[in-house]
Amino acid sequence: MADASVWVSALVASEVHHTASRDWLGQRDAAEQVVVAPALLVPEVAAAIARRSGRSALARRAIAALLRLPNLRLVVLDAELAEQAGRIAADCKLRGADAIYVAVAKRLAVPLVTWDREQLERACDVVEVVRPSGASGQRS
Repeated sequence: MADASVWVSALVASEVHHTASRDWLGQRDAAEQVVVAPALLVPEVAAAIARRSGRSALARRAIAALLRLPNLRLVVLDAELAEQAGRIAADCKLRGADAIYVAVAKRLAVPLVTWDREQLERACDVVEVVRPSGASGQRS
């Protein structure tokens, strides 16, 4: 499961982790592995690209491309998941959106892949959190 930081880095060539994120996602695509994310991914990626570039049309194109990916599965935020994310936000002192990614990873029992420092530092007691360049389980 990858959060918005990975997707934005992969989509924006000027991002510091662009190559590592593209490589990581490309490996999953080549292996036909499913990459899961909460549906929140869509507005987060759109907002990040529009704010960085100042170009709404670019953000809309990025989202259209994202939604066409055959190996991307979006998880809908239901009441139970929202409650769990709320507890995680409170317990781990994470931002609300970050807690949603952690809650989805926990629900699916999969590692959370992110560049977000706070998730890497604060969510590791809830789920395994790794960087895209990290081997399984490595917080490199």
